[in-house]
Amino acid sequence: MNDTTVWFPVPVVAYWAWLVPIGLGLIFGWRYHHDKVRLSNGLWFSAFFYSFLAVLAMTILGTNNHPLIVICIAIFVGFLMVMSLLFILQAFLLLWNAWIVWRRESHTQANMLTLFLGLAILLLPWLSNLVGNWVPEPVRYLMTTFPNLVIFYVAFWFYNYLTMLILYQFNWPRLRQDYIIVLGAGLLNGDQVSPLLACRIDRGLRFYQKQTTKTHHPAVMIFSGGQGSDESVPEGQAMLDYAIAHGLPATNGWAEKRSTTTFENMRFSKQLIDQGPVKQPRTIFVTNNYHTFRAGIVAKQAGLKADGIGAKTAHFFLPDAILREYIAIFVRHKWWHAVAVVGLFLLSLGMLWLDVYHGQWPF
Repeated sequence: MNDTTVWFPVPVVAYWAWLVPIGLGLIFGWRYHHDKVRLSNGLWFSAFFYSFLAVLAMTILGTNNHPLIVICIAIFVGFLMVMSLLFILQAFLLLWNAWIVWRRESHTQANMLTLFLGLAILLLPWLSNLVGNWVPEPVRYLMTTFPNLVIFYVAFWFYNYLTMLILYQFNWPRLRQDYIIVLGAGLLNGDQVSPLLACRIDRGLRFYQKQTTKTHHPAVMIFSGGQGSDESVPEGQAMLDYAIAHGLPATNGWAEKRSTTTFENMRFSKQLIDQGPVKQPRTIFVTNNYHTFRAGIVAKQAGLKADGIGAKTAHFFLPDAILREYIAIFVRHKWWHAVAVVGLFLLSLGMLWLDVYHGQWPF
């Protein structure tokens, strides 16, 4: 009877606690179904995911099944150890990735983001301590508190963005599309499809062929890209020629030849679709996996109702590419973030006033 008295209430509490992740999961599912490219959806998914883990742990502990509890604790501790090791080594992993990118890609600033970030992680704490020894205590306190708050803020939204980017990779549009837009990515030697761009075209062709085989409804593929100053032909035309050479019927391919940005890719492609015979067209776009989420945001901005599918990208290229995408999304909301940073600075001043001048906290 003692065992029943001790352990019976726990499963009951865990049972009712499941309503929390279930409710949060339903909210996330409803929001994601209606708009896959809202960053705030990441907050709802995280709330669902971590509440699910918490209630699952509560339920497992409530079973009083010692082997199961030991196994789960071992898995949890192992996960924490791996994450801690990655956190400790993050600067060196970033520098290692930067070295690989330096060897394989062009030496542009955009391709050296992991180098800059790795050096910043290593050097900024040392510089902060060095400068802190020569400034008054209040200034040193502010130099420590405010940057840490800003770093936490930026990292928080990066985690949220990464959550949505990963979730977006599970987007599998139905095989009933009327149009497939393939976004351009620059040409080699002025007229040749690059390997990265070929991956996008091939991904679109696979979807086209699969849909045609299963539904007998061939979509129209739109290859979107204008002509750069170093290119002898428009990207859209070079992409169309490549697709035709790889099995696309010429009657099912269009070339959009004016766009120079992702927004123009979406806008000008939409204009072609609006001129087509389908009144309520179903559309998807194809780009590289790291670019899908931001491209979806841009498509929405351009008034194009379309989900995206991603082509694979070389693993060594992903860290730089993902950082670039995050920076681009962060800058899109720069005024909101500027207000938040000002708020963090004021919070730092308030903490300074409480800690340095009063020497006590209100809690």
